[in-house]
Amino acid sequence: MTLKPGWFGLAGAAEAVQISFLTVAAWWFVFTLPLARYVRERPAAVVSPNMLVAAREGLKELMGTLRHVARYQSISLFLIAYWLYIDGVHTIYTMAVDYGVALGLPSSSLLAALLLTQFVAFPSALALGWLGNRYGPKRGILLCIAVYLSATLYAYFLDSVVEFFGLAVVVGLVQGGIQSLSRSFFGRLVPEGKSGEFFGFYNMMGKFASFIGPLLIGTVALVTGDSRLSVTSLVVLFILGGLVLLKVPER
Repeated sequence: MTLKPGWFGLAGAAEAVQISFLTVAAWWFVFTLPLARYVRERPAAVVSPNMLVAAREGLKELMGTLRHVARYQSISLFLIAYWLYIDGVHTIYTMAVDYGVALGLPSSSLLAALLLTQFVAFPSALALGWLGNRYGPKRGILLCIAVYLSATLYAYFLDSVVEFFGLAVVVGLVQGGIQSLSRSFFGRLVPEGKSGEFFGFYNMMGKFASFIGPLLIGTVALVTGDSRLSVTSLVVLFILGGLVLLKVPER
């Protein structure tokens, strides 16, 4: 709709972006119906009387989870590694278009490249899942980190739309896989009976892993005035994340 608004009877790209919010809302609604209709869960054992009490209990439970995580060295190391390398992953796919625009590439081609990434990511995630089952999720994650590291270094020399498309395909090959393999590996480390508590903390760590990369890029760009060099600085996150991950035992 954004690239070819006339096909949909729209006035232009701006109107297409507005309509896209409605299509996303429809998407969420349709795929929420099976959850609402078929998924059942047991009622909470204790219901908090008000929001203030619920917030206090939630913070108390969070502090308890932090203490539990600290007792398991392998889980603590993995969460540190995950926080580092997944921040690099988030930064790449949130700032890819900005980087392409800074290099003077047409925005329409950049959008098409991002769409291509999503199509590549789905089948490659399945393939990496098979690889993780066969050789272990830790090795699969390290492979994905190596690919991201190579792609980040190559981005320094990128100067054409064709190269940007090629980079989008390479990133798509590992984008879904690194996330699914990380969940799988973390699941192996979590002690029995603690999955809900620990995975809640894991998801929270993922949400917080979205600021180091942009801050690093912005700082390097401000100091050097070189957008290529600023993107290359992301290799620090992948190198540190990979090194910490190497110290995490397989089980």
